[in-house]
Amino acid sequence: MIAPRRNAPRLRLHMFGAIACIHRHAAIGAAVCACVALSANADGLHATSLTHTVLPEVDVVGQDEGTPLGSSDAASQGVIGAQQLGNRPLPRPAEVLEHIPGMVVTQHSGDGKANQYFLRGINLDHGSDFATTVNGVPVNLPTHAHGQGYSDLNFLIPELVQRVDYRKGPYAAGDGDFASAGAANVVYRTRLAQPFADLTLGPHGYQRGVAAGSADIGEALHLLAAVEGLNNNGPWHTPQGLRQRNALLTLSSGTAAQGSAISLSAYSAHWTATDQVPQRLLDAGSLQGQAFGRFDTLDPSDGASTSRTSVSGEWHQRDDRAATQLRWYAVQYDLALYSNFTYQTASNGTGNSDQFAQRDQRQVLGGTLFHSWVVDGLGHGAAVNTVGLQLRQDRIRAGLFNTTQRMVTAAVRDDEVTQTLAGLYAQNDTPWTPWLRTVTGLRIDQFQAQVHSLLPANPTFGSDSQQLSPKLSVILGPWAHTELFINSGVGFHSNDARSTAPSASPVSGLTRSRGDEIGLRNQVSETLQTAIALWRLRFDAELVYVGDAGTTEAGRPSQRQGVEWSTRWTPDPHFGLDANVAWTRPRYSDASPDGAFIPNAVQRVGHVSAAWQHIGPWSASLTWRYIGPAALLADNSMRSRANISSNLRLTRHVSADTDVSLDVLNVWNRANDDIQYAYASQLAGETAPVLDRHLHPAEPRTWRLHTRLRF
Repeated sequence: MIAPRRNAPRLRLHMFGAIACIHRHAAIGAAVCACVALSANADGLHATSLTHTVLPEVDVVGQDEGTPLGSSDAASQGVIGAQQLGNRPLPRPAEVLEHIPGMVVTQHSGDGKANQYFLRGINLDHGSDFATTVNGVPVNLPTHAHGQGYSDLNFLIPELVQRVDYRKGPYAAGDGDFASAGAANVVYRTRLAQPFADLTLGPHGYQRGVAAGSADIGEALHLLAAVEGLNNNGPWHTPQGLRQRNALLTLSSGTAAQGSAISLSAYSAHWTATDQVPQRLLDAGSLQGQAFGRFDTLDPSDGASTSRTSVSGEWHQRDDRAATQLRWYAVQYDLALYSNFTYQTASNGTGNSDQFAQRDQRQVLGGTLFHSWVVDGLGHGAAVNTVGLQLRQDRIRAGLFNTTQRMVTAAVRDDEVTQTLAGLYAQNDTPWTPWLRTVTGLRIDQFQAQVHSLLPANPTFGSDSQQLSPKLSVILGPWAHTELFINSGVGFHSNDARSTAPSASPVSGLTRSRGDEIGLRNQVSETLQTAIALWRLRFDAELVYVGDAGTTEAGRPSQRQGVEWSTRWTPDPHFGLDANVAWTRPRYSDASPDGAFIPNAVQRVGHVSAAWQHIGPWSASLTWRYIGPAALLADNSMRSRANISSNLRLTRHVSADTDVSLDVLNVWNRANDDIQYAYASQLAGETAPVLDRHLHPAEPRTWRLHTRLRF
């Protein structure tokens, strides 16, 4: 989103004194352990030991186990199971990530656009600083025409998700670009217990259908196929006309010990956008004599079309002593996005609007390879060492154009970019005693980009950057069903290659981040798990979206510190309660008269979800979400309003093969805002731009009726 460039006073930290020394010694420790030879597991997110038993994929009916003691390297790391995902209504596919404690997923435009994400006091915009993969294929798009790290998860089919592995902070050697705030890998099933068909209907033309099934093909192969279609006009007075089409084919063979898979995914969508509107217009209730309400739009020609086609594959081999995995992917992606956030600030009496088009066409090729092996005699028991290689190249055509009614009036910039990022990492996981384990890692990344401008006014140039990122985690316990975690590490995000042009103040292709964390996880019984984490995260430069330049540029240095608490209680097979709260203090760390507050950095987040399962033929869930206020300007002179919402799901198991569910979204019909910004805009009849609050309203109370048939 559009944000001003501002500067602010340096803050002095008074917390984390106990772990400040970790950063000073992390590089030394990482280098020593790297010489021993060094991990991440098959999906690159959830650390495992090769000595653990590996079981084949099965469908389990019962309670999700959560994240038991001894299964993670940080208190803020975890696994979300399929049952947890199925308990709650999912208004949007990307909201599978809201099961991550402290994560918020909203939308500031049409539902076909990538969502807006918030975590650890960071306005992640459309995905910057949170790395997301689906079956190991990265979703974040660097040097994107709309925003750095753009993560469009609308192609996700939630019914196929087996689990979500997540972790926060830059503490794992296997996590590279965009993983400073955290990372998540969404893992799809390769087999289904039964074929199924879902049909969902709701008001405002909401129609969604999904069908999926799997079957053996001969003795060695298994095929999974799924198709999805979605139509939705929404409550907007200019119907958004969202049309999404989605398909997935996965061919797999072998076992958990040795096997392979190849997937083909195809997705397309188009819609009319409903961008944010100024508060002063809503207060007036009319514009030039015409009534104007929360669900009206100022430019009904805003909207977009997008497509994503990918082919990906995976091969693995493992036993009790070693594991090897290779993943590869090829992605074709297109987006044509038309937006108007400031309305008529540049019209100058011509009648033209401020609408602009951002177009992104790219091909992405990449892959990851890692090898892990057991080393005996190091510490108390066997150590696990891993080395890995990650390689990705994006060939991009990105452009920014002034438009009116989707007709181009001028080209602002038009670039061809070839961007390559290569990462080599090593990690060592050693249990030194029954109560002390360390995970020490080191990664090096090389960024290269060639930017060729198709407009004579802009330069053609090349850039390259390198970064060394040490990591260190110390795991103590368990004692009294409790583990203590101390984590520290260096991470990074890449910058938009177009912003790295040679200048008096050159911008590096990679921006460093540094994170620290102290956490506890307690599992007093199999039914009650609690985790708490005290953390700090610093960036050498914030990512700032600059709309009139068509890039996301490096901004001011910043630091955040906060605390997160989460708990999961499952006293019996019929009831589960999940709750989490997060508080963050986000500030710029340099001195500037503009102020120290980071715009749109949400400080407080809370989630509570209660689910009742299989009480006779009935199941139900109720969720509550709180998004606290945030500064909208660096001087904190304007703040956003809190957002409180609740969703309800009620399910009737009609028969062994039929379920009927009713979802009620925004149960209390609160007039929430999905997003709020502060910037200057100009309406028809105004003589100059006005600094104002701009908001995108959340949908009012609505319902959706689901029917699932199994065959």
